[in-house]
Amino acid sequence: MVMVSTRGRYALRIMVDLAQHNTGEYITLMDIANRQGISEKYLESIISSLSRSGFLLTLRGRGGGYKLARDPKEYTVGSILKQAENSFAPVACLEAGAQPCTRADGCLTLPLWTGLQKTVDGYLESVTLADLIEQEKNAASEE
Repeated sequence: MVMVSTRGRYALRIMVDLAQHNTGEYITLMDIANRQGISEKYLESIISSLSRSGFLLTLRGRGGGYKLARDPKEYTVGSILKQAENSFAPVACLEAGAQPCTRADGCLTLPLWTGLQKTVDGYLESVTLADLIEQEKNAASEE
């Protein structure tokens, strides 16, 4: 089973929050933390990483904060999780930069893990932040 860490889940929540409140204005860390119920200190390290990767724009000082660098439909869930997790492989031998496994030639389970990775990756790359926001809007209108 591919597991998403707390860091990955929080990174996705931050990006969804910024997409939901995407008015063109910068959003403070405190506002995000309050809405998401996550400590500012923990959010700061995740947001810093998202900013360095070009996912977010940052403005310091009065009126500063964070906002998406691109339109919500240009961010896939897969790209966000990969950035936050550094690796999203189901087994160590498929992680980026892993040493080649000495058993790979005779490994009967390698095709299974490779297939799982392709399936999960394909699905996560097919869902955007805009899709998640739209899904939430549709669910709310059905109530």
